[in-house]
Amino acid sequence: MISPHTLSHIVIAGGGTAGWMTAAALSRLTRNGHTRITLVESEEIGTVGVGEATIPPINMFNRLLGIDENEFIRETQATFKLGIEFQGWLEEGHAYIHPFGEYGLDINAVKFYQFWLKLKAMGRDVGSLEEYCLSAVAARHGRFAPPDPDPRTVQSAMAYAFHFDAGLYAAYLRRYSEARGVRRIEGRIAEVLQRPEDGFVRALKLASGEILEGDLFIDCTGFRALLIGQTLGVGHEDWSHWLPVDRALAVPSENIREPVPYTRSIARPAGWQWRIPLQHRTGNGHVWCSAFMDEAEAERILMANLEGPALASPRPLRFRTGRRTEAWSRNVVAIGLSGGFLEPLESTSIHLIQAGISKLLALMPDKRFNAAERSAYNRLTAMQFEQVRDFIILHYKATRRTGPFWDHVRTMDIPETLRERIDLFASKGRIFRFEDELFAEANWLSVLMGQGITPGGWDPVADTVDLAAIERQVAGIRRAIRETALRLPTHQQYINRFCAAPRPALQTGDAP
Repeated sequence: MISPHTLSHIVIAGGGTAGWMTAAALSRLTRNGHTRITLVESEEIGTVGVGEATIPPINMFNRLLGIDENEFIRETQATFKLGIEFQGWLEEGHAYIHPFGEYGLDINAVKFYQFWLKLKAMGRDVGSLEEYCLSAVAARHGRFAPPDPDPRTVQSAMAYAFHFDAGLYAAYLRRYSEARGVRRIEGRIAEVLQRPEDGFVRALKLASGEILEGDLFIDCTGFRALLIGQTLGVGHEDWSHWLPVDRALAVPSENIREPVPYTRSIARPAGWQWRIPLQHRTGNGHVWCSAFMDEAEAERILMANLEGPALASPRPLRFRTGRRTEAWSRNVVAIGLSGGFLEPLESTSIHLIQAGISKLLALMPDKRFNAAERSAYNRLTAMQFEQVRDFIILHYKATRRTGPFWDHVRTMDIPETLRERIDLFASKGRIFRFEDELFAEANWLSVLMGQGITPGGWDPVADTVDLAAIERQVAGIRRAIRETALRLPTHQQYINRFCAAPRPALQTGDAP
């Protein structure tokens, strides 16, 4: 029996990555035989296409959809991603990898890195922290294999995500969604019609004159925010005083070598450059602050630092960092860029889409639109955006780089939530994860240490374990991780064996 309050029609405004991820995930609702889903998009309106580098939670999304991983990789020209290498972010000539996965193994319920900090401070030869994370060591050696299902093995600790072509990904999810009952309409939205009594959206009027009525509307119209912003008037909270970069140029280039299993982020005078290896090309981009550099200079820097010949002209993007004050207002939910934007430094763009969809599925309304569901969604969404914001700010605040832009971000005020985290870690290396936070202790540890914040001591509980025994265990972990990584096939060998893709026609540029 279907409740009389069950949604009859869900309308998704806009396609691209956000629209088709939403359609694919919500397509399961059509199984009740009552709920219809329609996506309206116009080929006249381009998509931004940021977000081609992902983080490990994308695997959960793929499993939710029942996607075959090797097929997905072939269809999207994907490669595997074990982390992000940050070049020059602390200072010129310095580099570190922010890997996926944990460091070492906890010993006697004490975090592994506390023992590493202690031994390092004592002058012991414990190497770099990277040497205790399988994903980092494999990335450095260009190796890859998925985690071993046997939890007793070192390889079971492998964690990974993907680099893929966003245009191909959207097309792949479109085929998936349409096969499961989602209807696509080609058309441009000319007007958003509201109910006079409460301001809820009643229908979308297309340029063709067609009226598309619905119960729930998902705004995936990108920066235009046609429903949530232009129609409902939901405000935007500006974070550009903390994250001032506001421009980007994206350009694809030829592959000149085998793809590495990690993203590169390279610091530049007024921002940073990304480099993303796909099977058929490399995605490149330059993100910068227009207050400190003009577009001509930004383009010169980008084009002078491509590994291979450019395959197209650079494509400009403009953005403003921040989020909507409400991601869900009345009967409209904003997913993707319509709900907010954080620069793709830590490859969170697609994850924030995924998180918005997951929260919507968990709090799916009916025709009564309970205010408590809407309030919970907005609170959880705001919290996640703010936590990711703080993580990205950390990269700019903790630096020794100099120059007008870097002097500005290094000396700027930061959110108190981030200040507390830095101070807590700087004391004795303590890190705490709050609520349903995206970035775990290992993520914060990697960037805090990589950006030059070294604790003044270690947790006293690390002193309760015999030092000689700890030294043996730490050395054994280091050795086992290296040996395991070097036994893995190369990244290219794995792709060739399981998921090599045919070369497609030229696509547009990438962004992390």
